[in-house]
Amino acid sequence: QVQLVESGGGLVQPGGSLRLSCAASGSISSINVMGWYRQAPGKERELVALIFSGGRTNYADSVKGRFTISRDVAKNTVYLQMSVLKPEDTAIYYCNTKGERYSLMSFDSWGQGTQVTVSS
Repeated sequence: QVQLVESGGGLVQPGGSLRLSCAASGSISSINVMGWYRQAPGKERELVALIFSGGRTNYADSVKGRFTISRDVAKNTVYLQMSVLKPEDTAIYYCNTKGERYSLMSFDSWGQGTQVTVSS
């Protein structure tokens, strides 16, 4: 079992910044990719950003230049630095990670979600 614990959400004014964190724990042998997704009310969950084991990153067009994903390999933790936040960034943000357990079985785990609200 792989658990993900997210933190860092909250209420922020437009133009402000927030930093989300997600720590993975459990029987983890390796992690292939860690990422952030979000789901706004009435909308489908969408990709925000990914970071792969080699350090390559991928961003949704809507957040390029404003959000930065990073990772602490030793801590199995992924971060999402969000800047110049807009009301349309309001959503529940979910962490996701994929990799292999020590049993060599793969895993695909989700966090519980953290609310980000951008409003004046």
